[in-house]
Amino acid sequence: MSINHVRPWRNIYRRESRKIHVGPVPVGGDAPISVQTMTNTDTTDVAATVDQVQRAAEAGADIVRVSTPDEASTRALAEIVRESPVPIVADIHFHYKRAIEAAEAGAACLRINPGNIGSEERVREVIKAAKDHGCSIRIGVNAGSLEKDLLEKYGEPCPEAMVESGLDHIKILEDNDFHEFKISCKASDVFLAAAAYQALADATDAPIHLGITEAGSLNAGTVKSAIGLGNLLWMGIGDTIRVSLSADPVEEVRVGYEILKSLGLRHRGVNIISCPSCARQGFDVIKTVEILEERLEHIKTPMSLSIIGCVVNGPGEALMTDVGFTGGGAGSGMVYLAGKQSHKLSNDQMVDHIVEQVEKKAAEIEAAQEAAE
Repeated sequence: MSINHVRPWRNIYRRESRKIHVGPVPVGGDAPISVQTMTNTDTTDVAATVDQVQRAAEAGADIVRVSTPDEASTRALAEIVRESPVPIVADIHFHYKRAIEAAEAGAACLRINPGNIGSEERVREVIKAAKDHGCSIRIGVNAGSLEKDLLEKYGEPCPEAMVESGLDHIKILEDNDFHEFKISCKASDVFLAAAAYQALADATDAPIHLGITEAGSLNAGTVKSAIGLGNLLWMGIGDTIRVSLSADPVEEVRVGYEILKSLGLRHRGVNIISCPSCARQGFDVIKTVEILEERLEHIKTPMSLSIIGCVVNGPGEALMTDVGFTGGGAGSGMVYLAGKQSHKLSNDQMVDHIVEQVEKKAAEIEAAQEAAE
């Protein structure tokens, strides 16, 4: 019996959407919500860009977007695509020919901005290139770059203007018999983005790419994205996400997974449940968790670990995790395995022993999964 059957209040009923593909990665329908990021290197520096793509992929990125502002970038894109372990999305602004070149270079998806891609005739040429080379397309509406006529009509960026922009471009794609597309309507304002996404979700069955654009620094942007994306995901809206941070793209991937894990929508790696620590703690919780996060980065298998400083909440949290450690007294604590008390352990042996137990449990889970297959 699944935990969601026992606790129906934990269920999130995802909006029904069409399924498309970004390279081999399915987006929409019953596919897992994919996590994206974007490189911030100079695309013409192929080695640096490929290195960043590979680090993002190792962190769990399913899809990576690369900026292609000029011909030199689209030329470099061909080699980046060849060396990338994940599908590459070409980010297109202003010059529709860059989209055509990116499709020829092997991009899995073309991101076009309705606010600056140009005339319908130019969009048709992009559609032809996408069809010829097997690309999908993302219609990327952004509050900061809406079409002039929509700004004149509505007076300012608003949900209605953003949705109208998106639907106008959906019509162009569909009129040209192109259906391998997803759509986003991003804004840096959480309220504006959320309202636009809700209206968009009601107006189309296209897969939705979620993002709060230009969210800010690692800390501020994480909070902003968690509020904006978290609420939309909770409502069942969203098929793929990108957390936009002024930080290393790897951090965007990590935050994206944490948002999905917190909602039970996707699991990857060790979910550490830890207390904020207080005078009752039997060991240095903050430092221990910091070390464990680094030591357990290599674990990709979904599992849970509780690290609690004292016996107030420690035993209760440990009942619901695969591995747990609860601080006690006299320099030792209690190790829990599969929710049950297992053995006492001195604090100075804790980190190495917990890592060993987590690795052992991960191997058991992987073995069971392989046997089931």
